[in-house]
Amino acid sequence: MKEEYNDVKERPTKLCAQKTFNIFAGYTVKEMKLFVLQLALALFFLYPTQTTSAEDAAPPGFWEPKQRQSRPDLSALARLRFLTTVDFFPFNYLDAENRLSGLHVDLAREICAELEIMERCQVQALPWDELDTALENRQGEAIIAGMAITAENRERYLFSRPYLRFPARLVTRRGEKLTEPLHTAIAGKRVGVLGASAHEMLLRDLFPEAQSVVYSRTGWLFDDLKSGRIDAVFGDGVKLSFWLAGQNSENCCTFAGGPYLAPEYLGQGLAIAVPRDMPQLAQAIDFALHSINASGRFTDIYLRYFPVGFY
Repeated sequence: MKEEYNDVKERPTKLCAQKTFNIFAGYTVKEMKLFVLQLALALFFLYPTQTTSAEDAAPPGFWEPKQRQSRPDLSALARLRFLTTVDFFPFNYLDAENRLSGLHVDLAREICAELEIMERCQVQALPWDELDTALENRQGEAIIAGMAITAENRERYLFSRPYLRFPARLVTRRGEKLTEPLHTAIAGKRVGVLGASAHEMLLRDLFPEAQSVVYSRTGWLFDDLKSGRIDAVFGDGVKLSFWLAGQNSENCCTFAGGPYLAPEYLGQGLAIAVPRDMPQLAQAIDFALHSINASGRFTDIYLRYFPVGFY
C-alpha cells in the first residue's frame, strides 16, 4: 500500500463550522505534532492504571445488526487511491517522524484489506482546497478527510454510510457527578458552553431548566469548571475527551451521562466521498465498513486514537 503527501504546507486549519469537522482548528502541523507527543506522555504518566473495556468505550454502530451485504466485484478497478490532508488530527496528520498517520489512514488500510485489493490501494495527502479538483481529475477515487455531508456536497459526491459521529457530552468534576435522570439533576445547575455554537443551541433545547453560562474561550470554560465556578461543561465529546486525558485537566473531571447524537445540530458525521459516477465503489466501501464494524476492528482503531473514548 503506497502512501504519499504532496505539496503540504504548514498552515492554519479550517474552522469546524466550515468544510471540515476539524477539532483542532487554528493549529499548525508543527503544533499538532507537538500535541501528539504531549498527549502520549500525559496518558503514560497520568493514567498508568486506567483501563477501559472495549465494550464500554466502543462507538455505537450505525448499521442494522442483521444487515447483510454482498461483496461487490472490483476486478475492473485499477486503483483505489484515498485522498486526505495532514491537518485533521487525530484522523489524518503527519506524526513526529513525518509519516502520514491517523484514524483515516488506518481505516483506509482496513477497507483495502477487507476488499482484498491491498496491492491496488494508495493514500495521498494534499492541501484541503485541492481535494475537489484532484477527485474531479481522477487523481484519486475517494476522499477520506472529514468532508461534511451537506446537501451541496451530496450533489457532487456519493457518500458512504457514516462510520463515526461526534456526540455532545457533559463533563463534571469527579465526585460531583450528575445522577440520572439528567434532565432533572441538571435543573438549576450552572453549565458552561461555548457561545454561538451548535452546542449552545443543543444545550438550551435539551436542558431548558439548566442555567447556561456562555464563554468565548475554551480555557476560561475549563478553568471555571476546575475551580467550581460552574457545575458542568457541555460541548464536543472529542475535544472533551482529549482535555480529560491531558495534563491541563489535572485529572479533575469526568464524563457525566451518555453521548448526545443530534445530526440536526451536529452534522451527519464522518463518511467517505466518491465520484457520483462510481456507485459500485461506494457500495464496496459500505460493504467493507460494515464488515470492519461487525468484526470489532473499527473499535480497535477508534481506541488507538481515542484512549478516553468520547461515547
